[in-house]
Amino acid sequence: MLEVEHAETYYGETQALFGASIAVRRGEAVALLGPNGAGKTTMLRSILGLTPARRGAIRFGGRDITTAATSDIARAGIAWVPDDRRIFPSLKVKTNLALGKKRTAFRSWTEKQVFELFPALEYLLDRESENLSGGEMQMVAIGRALLGGPGLVLLDEPSQGLAPKLVQDVMKTITRLKNENIGVLVVEQNIRSVLAVSDRVYVIHQGRVVHEGSASALLADDVTRTKLLGT
Repeated sequence: MLEVEHAETYYGETQALFGASIAVRRGEAVALLGPNGAGKTTMLRSILGLTPARRGAIRFGGRDITTAATSDIARAGIAWVPDDRRIFPSLKVKTNLALGKKRTAFRSWTEKQVFELFPALEYLLDRESENLSGGEMQMVAIGRALLGGPGLVLLDEPSQGLAPKLVQDVMKTITRLKNENIGVLVVEQNIRSVLAVSDRVYVIHQGRVVHEGSASALLADDVTRTKLLGT
């Protein structure tokens, strides 16, 4: 579904990705791990066209999107849940959700289906978004992404700032997306939790992919995991 081949991305004259390659299949969850500043968010921004790769190729569903506009990439079926959620605080929950609706080549989720995934959202529709908890904001952000009919969801630090119970709910959501045949690429610092729900993993360090393999194998291999990630 997603192929990133030898991407080289810059901020001005500072290079952030050095020939990085990753792939995500349909219905697969892939973890992208690494220390702060390793290039994880830059990879997501390159896929989204926010910071386009200068060299290399990015394809989605066989279509080259390396230099496509972010709006076209979104309409193609790639949804983004950023680490700061990007919820409009002065708008009600129902308005924030409605802003995500669009038609793509993939199945569109209905509000009812989103409420089945996050039952609490149905009772928060008329609440001002600035009055939501961090966990509630994350539900709105993921729900908004699903209403956009994604084939691939990019999750950037989805458990950041959440209580342990809510972290479990986020990980269950990743499993649910896989079951719905949606591809998931997730950047996450909660390493054990995300490896437990992912199929494959890439580890990136200083803009280079230094490890690729089975998520379950890395979870079970304490020596390799500690060497790569320190935990």
